[in-house]
Amino acid sequence: MEIKFNNVSYAYNNNTPIKVEALKDINLNFIEGKLTSLIGRSGSGKTTIAELCNALLFPQNGKIGIGSYTLTSKGVNKKDVNKLRVNVGLVFQFPEEQFFNMTVKEEISFGMKYFKYKTNKIDTRTSEALKMVGLDDTYLERNPFTLSSGEKRKVAIASILAFNPDVIILDEPTIGLDSESKKNLIQLIRKLKTRLNRTIILISHDMEIVHAISDYIYVLDKGKIVLEGDKYFVFKQEDELKEYGIRVPKIMEFSNKVLKEKGIKIGYRDDINDLIKDIYRYVK
Repeated sequence: MEIKFNNVSYAYNNNTPIKVEALKDINLNFIEGKLTSLIGRSGSGKTTIAELCNALLFPQNGKIGIGSYTLTSKGVNKKDVNKLRVNVGLVFQFPEEQFFNMTVKEEISFGMKYFKYKTNKIDTRTSEALKMVGLDDTYLERNPFTLSSGEKRKVAIASILAFNPDVIILDEPTIGLDSESKKNLIQLIRKLKTRLNRTIILISHDMEIVHAISDYIYVLDKGKIVLEGDKYFVFKQEDELKEYGIRVPKIMEFSNKVLKEKGIKIGYRDDINDLIKDIYRYVK
C-alpha cells in the first residue's frame, strides 16, 4: 500500500489563540514495499505525519491518499477509519506504556477482538504474530509488565502484526533497547520488508538504525521537508544535517572524514565488516 501527502498542512491550537504549525504544505510519498525514514529534531512534525497516516488526525489543508482511501479536512466515515487502521499499523514510542492486559495473549488479541476478527482465527493469529517477532507460545500466559524492554517492544509489534497490515509505522522503536535488542529489531524489520513486502515508515533519532535499513529518507525541520533522498545521498550532506541537529552515522562519518582529509574515496558501506575489508584493501 502506498501513501501520498499532497500539500498537507496541520496546526495544533491546544485551546489557545496561538496555533502551532506542525506541518506546512508537505508533499511526500511512502512507496509500497519500501522502508522510508523520517528524521529531524523533536517537534519537527514526524509524529504528526505518523498520526495522519493512521487517521488519528486529519489534514487541515491538502489531502492524503492511503491506498484506496483519501483523507481530507472532512475526515472519513467511521467504518472506513477502522478498515484503514487495520491496514496501517502504528507502533507508538514506548508502546509498552499502553499495556493494560495481564497476559501477552490478551494484549495481542485485544485489537483483533475490537475490530471483530473471526473468533476461531484469533488464537492462530496471536501465535503467528508472536513467532514473527521471535517469541514462542510460552510467552502467551506471561505478564507483559514483567518482560524485558526488548520483549515488551516485540509484544507491542506483534499486537500490530496480528492484523497483517500493509503498512507498519514504527515511532522511535529502539529507545530503551540494549545493543543486542537493537540488532534483533533490525533483523525483524528487514524480514518484514523483504519477506513480507510491507511498506514501513520509521521515525527515529537513532541514525545507526536509519542508515542500516532505510531505502529513502525525509529530513524535517519546523514542519517542512528540508532534504530528501536515498540514505547515501542524505548522509553525504554532513554539514547541512548538522544545521538540523542530525549526526551522521559513524560508519559514514568515517568514510566522509577519510575522503576530506586523505582524498581517499573508500565508498559507503552498510556493514562495518565490509568497511574494514575496504580499509585493508587500501592499506595494501
